[in-house]
Amino acid sequence: MINQSQRRPSLTSRLATVFRPKRSKKNLNSIQSDTSLTTIPQHEHESLRNDTIYKSDVRTLDEQTGERRDNTAMLHELAHYGSFESLYDETKSSVENLHVPGERNISRLPYILWQKIVTYLSLCDTVCLATASKTLLNRIGTKHWHLLQEPDYEEEKIKFLLTLNQRLPQHLLCFPCAKYHKRTKIGNETLRPTMVLNPLFECASVGRYGKTQPKIRLTHGHVLPFSFVQLVTRAHNYTPSHGIPVLSLCRRYKDRESGWNHQTRYYIHQGHLLLRVISQKFAAPGLPVSGQRHLLYSREDYMPYFSCCSHWRDGDLMDICKCALSHITDPYHMTLKQSTIQRSPSSSLLGSLCSFCRPMRRCPECPTEYLVELKLSEDIKDPIVRFKQSIVITRWSDLGSGASPSQEWSAVNGEAAYDSFAKLGKRAISAIFEAQSGVAIPGQRLISLNPKNLKRSEKANDWY
Repeated sequence: MINQSQRRPSLTSRLATVFRPKRSKKNLNSIQSDTSLTTIPQHEHESLRNDTIYKSDVRTLDEQTGERRDNTAMLHELAHYGSFESLYDETKSSVENLHVPGERNISRLPYILWQKIVTYLSLCDTVCLATASKTLLNRIGTKHWHLLQEPDYEEEKIKFLLTLNQRLPQHLLCFPCAKYHKRTKIGNETLRPTMVLNPLFECASVGRYGKTQPKIRLTHGHVLPFSFVQLVTRAHNYTPSHGIPVLSLCRRYKDRESGWNHQTRYYIHQGHLLLRVISQKFAAPGLPVSGQRHLLYSREDYMPYFSCCSHWRDGDLMDICKCALSHITDPYHMTLKQSTIQRSPSSSLLGSLCSFCRPMRRCPECPTEYLVELKLSEDIKDPIVRFKQSIVITRWSDLGSGASPSQEWSAVNGEAAYDSFAKLGKRAISAIFEAQSGVAIPGQRLISLNPKNLKRSEKANDWY
């Protein structure tokens, strides 16, 4: 019996023991979960119940508004933020904002009525009205755009291009081409003498017959192109990036050939650019007629050395300058009695002007005024006679608004009719210009530069 109890198990029983299925772990997990619940505190255990998990919390209330914050809605908004689903809403809102109020009422008006309205407008106004909205463009049509390309409507085309001036700060309108050109020296435009090549933009019509840039003559060898007037007025009316400051045009220079000293200054008043040019030259006393002509005129083109408008031949401007030169006194040719009495500084060193050359003059055909004076100036180069008498000719001109070669600009160049006394009235351009710096001009009569309304040509000899 003992041997039978110590017998080894059979092969079948051993295989059954090896391939016996293992015990399941479900009971172990349930036991561990039960034990973990018992370790959780009581208040945390209560928060896991279904009836208390969605209860409101004080932390979800906004401190300022008192509104309850919905975390679920916040998560949904974050999910759609920046996604493709929000592009439709943004596009729809932007399209709705593009519609001008009242545009639907415009579309209801019949086509015949709009064609009747166009007949009362100019070509420039019609094109501007058509570009106001897409609805107006469909009603008015595009045939007026093709009319702007014709040479007969070049003025209307320029008027339309001027409406785009504020939108193109890096371009300048070329009036001979009727196109906008790119500025090549943005912010670095500098006014230079006539003999110096100084292009502000690249124009294909340079050198062609009849395609010259508008400009006015300042003094001998110096001109003012209209492009600089555009830059100054654009910077004043819009932003500094549209042009250059007005003080950048001011100059002080001397003509080495003639000895005339010139000083130019500009000022903007009520949108118009005002110009002042002061020309000064030492003059000897007792000059003959030939000496006066040699002092006043250039031998190259027989134009005055000082600044003047295009109507200088018609009026009394040159006669006034010659009369002022005749009043220069010689301080060394005095009698013995005069020398003993006038040892102290006396006013006899400075000649006095007469009633013909003293008053201020205004050109009746353009907004330009002149004043001729005799002053005692210092000559640094002469060590013996330091103070000499000099003739001073001051010119004030109104160059217009600067948007286009307006009526004032064309009148100064002699290209358009202009009645200065009717349009300027009693207020002088010189008074407006000098008032901005606080300088008071001595009381002067303001009379016409050409009271007899004479028209002198180059063939006549009386102007010279």
